Amino acid sequence: MSTPLPHSRVRVQRIAEAAVERARLTVVPRVRRSRSPRVPFVTLVSLLLLGGVVGLLMFNTTMQQNAFAATALEQQAGDLTSREQTLQMELEVLRDPQRVAEHAQDLGMVPAANPVFLRLSDGKVLGERVAATPANNLRVRPLPPVKPAVLTPAPIVHKVLAESPVPDNELTDTDSTSAPNDGRHGRNDANASGENARR
Repeated sequence: MSTPLPHSRVRVQRIAEAAVERARLTVVPRVRRSRSPRVPFVTLVSLLLLGGVVGLLMFNTTMQQNAFAATALEQQAGDLTSREQTLQMELEVLRDPQRVAEHAQDLGMVPAANPVFLRLSDGKVLGERVAATPANNLRVRPLPPVKPAVLTPAPIVHKVLAESPVPDNELTDTDSTSAPNDGRHGRNDANASGENARR
């Protein structure tokens, strides 16, 4: 039992010596830190910021131009749609059978009295050809409406009798005598004009 003791002591001493060796402080020479220059870094950051601002402005300008172009195209599309609708309405008016028939009549055309048919299998003409005459013309335009008698009453005629002309010498006498009559002559003239109006 005495033999293992020295071996363990030796082992403990070695461990203690190794720990002492590790615990000793040694002086390490200073290592100078190499400072990177700040100017390139600041320049890089400034360039990045400037590029971002310029890119943002260009993007905003492009978006504005695209918005204006889209508005102009929408307005043009609306104008073209309105024009298409107007032309469609004009086309419907031109296609109206009534208008086509009136225009054909104005050109002197008349409907065919006896139409003939062509058989496509052998090219034979079926029916007799008869030339159309003005007697075959049909009425295309409707008759004008008849006014009721209430809208066209008989005229009312008033006959006015003319008075006999008065000679000039009687006019002068009546003028001379009318002054002292206190306006009786004027009343007579007013009565006469009232009677004429009643007639």
